[in-house]
Amino acid sequence: MNQPIPKDNIAKLLQRVRLSAEKSQKAERDVVLLAVSKTRPAADIRAAHACGLDQFGESYLQEALAKIDELADLPLTWHFIGPIQSNKTRPIAEHFQWVHSVDREKIARRLSEQRPAELPPLQVCLQVNISGEASKSGASEEALPGLAALVDELPRLQLRGLMAIPAASDDETEQRRAFARLRQLFEALQQHHPQLDTLSMGMSGDWQAAIAEGSTMIRIGTAIFGPRQR
Repeated sequence: MNQPIPKDNIAKLLQRVRLSAEKSQKAERDVVLLAVSKTRPAADIRAAHACGLDQFGESYLQEALAKIDELADLPLTWHFIGPIQSNKTRPIAEHFQWVHSVDREKIARRLSEQRPAELPPLQVCLQVNISGEASKSGASEEALPGLAALVDELPRLQLRGLMAIPAASDDETEQRRAFARLRQLFEALQQHHPQLDTLSMGMSGDWQAAIAEGSTMIRIGTAIFGPRQR
């Protein structure tokens, strides 16, 4: 069973993010803290919102839909950050504001076609398999320009940036190398897509290295909510 989140976790984390941003010559507002709330109950999300957080990331669709419904009274922004199966695109398009894990044409087209016309365009990050791991989702570096061009033309999507989950490493040099590569790809795409403004990179174990290399959105679960129970 999940334990309640320690009340000072978020305050301490926000302070560390502020200091890390300043060290990288950024303002605190330039780095968005996305709370990864998968497996956590709605009550924990409500508590995190009371501590000042309003951006939440989910990977398990059915679990997320139940929480979105239960927390509809709060002004939250929901991000889908997990792998996307083609039979799950409609509810993602209907209920989320952001998707970080678009990695192929079929998924992009379905999300655009299924985004309700009365909602704003779905905000999209393209997931890149930056470490070339067979077990990881994500577009290859070679496929990225073509995918970006496609998404930029789809009427119900708004291309915002890139996301990656590099191979796990405790070595800060290795962490920074992977994040630097994603930033280079991002900057190259900006030459053709100047509206790009989001680098979704960095999690509980490597977010400081990510900010040092230009992250604008860090995805944090454990450092906010504690270890997942499943």
